[in-house]
Amino acid sequence: MDSILVTGNGPLNGQIPIAGAKNACLTLMPATLLSEEPLTLTNAPRLSDIKTMTALLQSLGAEVSSLQDGQVLAMSSHDLTSQTADYEIVRKMRASNLVLGPLLARFGQAVVSLPGGCAIGARPMDLHVEGLEALGAEIELKDGYLHAKAPGGLKGAVHEMRFASVGATENIVMAATLAKGTTVLKNAAREPEIVDLVECLRKMGAQISGEGTSTVEIQGVDRLHGATHQVVTDRIELGTYMLAPAMCGGEVELLGGRMSLVESFAVKLDAAGVHVEETRHGLKVARKNGRVSAVDVVTEPFPGFPTDLQAQMMALMCTAEGTSVLEERIFENRFMHAPELVRMGANIEVHGGTATVTGVERLKGAPVMATDLRASVSLILAGMAAEGETTVSRVYHLDRGYEHVVRKLEGVGAKIERIKGQ
Repeated sequence: MDSILVTGNGPLNGQIPIAGAKNACLTLMPATLLSEEPLTLTNAPRLSDIKTMTALLQSLGAEVSSLQDGQVLAMSSHDLTSQTADYEIVRKMRASNLVLGPLLARFGQAVVSLPGGCAIGARPMDLHVEGLEALGAEIELKDGYLHAKAPGGLKGAVHEMRFASVGATENIVMAATLAKGTTVLKNAAREPEIVDLVECLRKMGAQISGEGTSTVEIQGVDRLHGATHQVVTDRIELGTYMLAPAMCGGEVELLGGRMSLVESFAVKLDAAGVHVEETRHGLKVARKNGRVSAVDVVTEPFPGFPTDLQAQMMALMCTAEGTSVLEERIFENRFMHAPELVRMGANIEVHGGTATVTGVERLKGAPVMATDLRASVSLILAGMAAEGETTVSRVYHLDRGYEHVVRKLEGVGAKIERIKGQ
């Protein structure tokens, strides 16, 4: 199994290109199931999760071609052969559940295994099921699979979600595009990835308004057509690399970055003593002077502080001046990186969904183990700011969400290499 060796190496300088958003692309790909005509995505990230979604779509009979070194995905669902998403593929990635709404909307039936993904909490499917049932679907759980049908087709409805779930919002919106009548989805998630999905669906002929707010209205249409769409910039990769100069010093420009994607995160960085400014090509980040200051963080749905940047922010707070409190309100079990940071000399106490971090002057390199996708990159950031060598094992998580991480960090002066497993 591969590992990554990081050696603390001082300030970083240069540019890092930011890829298309993993979470947006994984939502956009199932949209091809809604139409017989081709859907082409540009600016696609080159990640193992994209390969998993490709395999899932192909298992349903869709055609998926990876072009231009993987940055263009050409898809067609004109001749699907199955409406069953098998466990062997779905277990690898939670986003696989996003085929449920499109299959149900277009074919009136779908059988989808309960999903897998990072072990950061239960993340149940009940919000997806409730929304689709509001549109007239009949859904039953049997042997680990959701068996869904809508014999008379889906019908528009008013539905308020109990929690602003991103995945459930995406599934319900896609399903509603082909439902008869108007659907009003209340307490909808507001993430940029949802706005990006709606922009793509609109290009395909969907009639949707209100994206980016808590109320989304969808007027169902008889059919959707093909389109070409550029995947939005990955705000989590952007935020992750913004932390690199914050932790190590220096000045780094993140190409393709936009402040609107990371506003609440940038506010916290500013309070900690990190300068962020927009440039013609992206965002430029530099630490103001000396050690950063401790700041408190509470994870919330967009536009609040992203749960997917909590682990990386904790790594920064490990060497901050003072004590910070990080409260995780989105997922349980999302402090599994804390014991690994403690191995590097961090002072962290975890009680339930709250972590208290008292900053130390310098972390020390150590062998650590990645427990999930975001934890893995937080340990790499910590290693870059630590004294000596850090070996991060189980980095297969990393390949799910960060393309060419070693190359990108090497390009700004980090001392980092990937060690191939035996």
